[in-house]
Amino acid sequence: MKIRPLADRVVIKKVEAEEKTASGIILPGSAKEQPQVAQVIEVGPGGFVDGNEVKMEVEVGDKVIYSKYAGNEVKIDGEEYIILRQSDILAVIE
Repeated sequence: MKIRPLADRVVIKKVEAEEKTASGIILPGSAKEQPQVAQVIEVGPGGFVDGNEVKMEVEVGDKVIYSKYAGNEVKIDGEEYIILRQSDILAVIE
């Protein structure tokens, strides 16, 4: 199944947390810090939202940092995704 976001919405998938610290210590599941880093899976067409034209600035495949409490989590075909507005994306990681 494919997700096609509307307007200025973006579908992202969380990037898994690191299992080791920088010094090489392996972390148990409960100690892993859950980052707000995700990969863009699909991007809406943009257009007019609330009377303002929105140009989409992220592309499929981009790694992004998003707001902590942004978007809606959905589960499709056993995979977890987040659908959020482009304005909830804080930065693109290059």
